[in-house]
Amino acid sequence: MKGGWNALVLALIVVLVGGTIGFYLSPAPDTGSARIMKHMKLGLDLKGGAHIVLEGVDSELGAVTPEKVQAAKAVIENRINALGVSEPLVQVDGKNRIIVEIAGAADIDEARETVGKTAALRFLDPEGNEVLTGKDVEKAGVAQNPTGAGFIVTLKLKGEGPQKFYEATSKWVGQPIYIMLDEDLISWPVVNEPIPGGEATITGNFTVEEASQLATLINGGALPIKLVEVEARMVSATLGADSIAKSLRAGAIGMIGVLLFMILLYRIPGFLADVALGVYAILNMIVLLAIGNVFTLPGIAGVLLGIGMAVDGNVIIFERIKEELGKGKGLRSGIDAGFHRAYVTVLDSQVTTAIAAAILWYLGTGPVRGFAVTLFVGTVLSMFTAVTFSRWLIKLTVNTGWFNKRTLFGVKEVAE
Repeated sequence: MKGGWNALVLALIVVLVGGTIGFYLSPAPDTGSARIMKHMKLGLDLKGGAHIVLEGVDSELGAVTPEKVQAAKAVIENRINALGVSEPLVQVDGKNRIIVEIAGAADIDEARETVGKTAALRFLDPEGNEVLTGKDVEKAGVAQNPTGAGFIVTLKLKGEGPQKFYEATSKWVGQPIYIMLDEDLISWPVVNEPIPGGEATITGNFTVEEASQLATLINGGALPIKLVEVEARMVSATLGADSIAKSLRAGAIGMIGVLLFMILLYRIPGFLADVALGVYAILNMIVLLAIGNVFTLPGIAGVLLGIGMAVDGNVIIFERIKEELGKGKGLRSGIDAGFHRAYVTVLDSQVTTAIAAAILWYLGTGPVRGFAVTLFVGTVLSMFTAVTFSRWLIKLTVNTGWFNKRTLFGVKEVAE
């Protein structure tokens, strides 16, 4: 009876995994790959978007230097990320240019709005005189309002900023100080009292989202140099929906080849590895969609590499099992010994890959980070499917009593 239940559970797993994979690989317009693509966030190379080139120029903020260009690049990248745009590409071109690419922007005006105002941040008094500039601002943050509901924006100044701000706030008590980004007014807090020490708060019964947005704009406006727009254009997708669908079909063909290879070489364990690989693919897609990953060509390469890592782990394990069975051990003891011997090898390879992916994410930008994310997620999941889930499936299969012949595991029967 126990073997019957094991067989039923195994059959249900195979049917569910096979049906799910078949559904999502179906080319039907309302199902299959079309449904996957509907929920995928695509990068510039797959979806198209905006391409903006900014150039640093000498201004009242100072002369353009390579160090300041790199600092401006970091400011722009942080600003775009803080405003919720996934996986932008921000890179320095030459000595004084910065290229910004934003996937999925509907038009160039939307892209400019996302990038934000790239000129100097200015604080003006009621007469229009400049009180502070971006170089006087060290940091803006968000905090809970200690005297009431809502949130406040905290402001910390540096250099000559504290003294200039104290003089202005002493003169204009009861009047607003206007905060400008380019020619746009982003806030106009009223001065309640003179503010010494270079630390101030902006109140206004903000929600946390409103306070965060204002702090982001102030931080993002503190550019070390002035940037002017040299080029702004929309970029069409280099692959497009049809090419993505063809890529998915090509990937499916390659996957089928791997599945057949595993079955031919390892028989029953190979078939169960294919089921585990299907579970891996489903979990991988669920996790990547859940974290809002942006899919680019490098990111898709990371997914495929993760599948290869998952297959590689199974190959190592099954070779160890065959070795143990070849020594004359029984199925159950051979399976346990094979997994035990392979565990350290598989763990070392997967951990090494995960560390490399983490380093790429930390040091990389744009598509490099996309590759790192998909590779890291795939590596972690492959450890689960190759070591834990595959082992459970194999033991479940042996416990049915239907697959106890050693030949089904790619090993000759032991002569009596």
